[in-house]
Amino acid sequence: QVQLVESGGGLVQAGGSLRLSCAASGRTSSSYTMAWFRQAPGKEREFVSAISRYGGITYYGDSVKGRFTISRDNAKSTVYLQMHSLTAEDTAVYLCAARPGAGDSSSWYTRFPGYDYWGQGTQVTVSS
Repeated sequence: QVQLVESGGGLVQAGGSLRLSCAASGRTSSSYTMAWFRQAPGKEREFVSAISRYGGITYYGDSVKGRFTISRDNAKSTVYLQMHSLTAEDTAVYLCAARPGAGDSSSWYTRFPGYDYWGQGTQVTVSS
């Protein structure tokens, strides 16, 4: 069992940056693959980024590639999402997720039904 708490969201102007954090508690965080998803009003949940247990593998959604960077610090049981060049289309609730183990395909990392644990989310609003 792991509990996830996101922080770092807020209001930012278009072109700005934010860094989200996801603090994990419970079982050793290095046991889990971690990911960020986002959900805007009236839209489906969208994959943003994922990182393997020790950070050697990362995936990004097409809409954030080149602008967002995921990282993790297992000593602090925290995953980060650094976001640059934000646009109004990035406005959403950002959700941290975890699933135990590791996969051997991109779909294992990017499909949200596979994630067992979720945080409450943090709101990111980008003003244009």
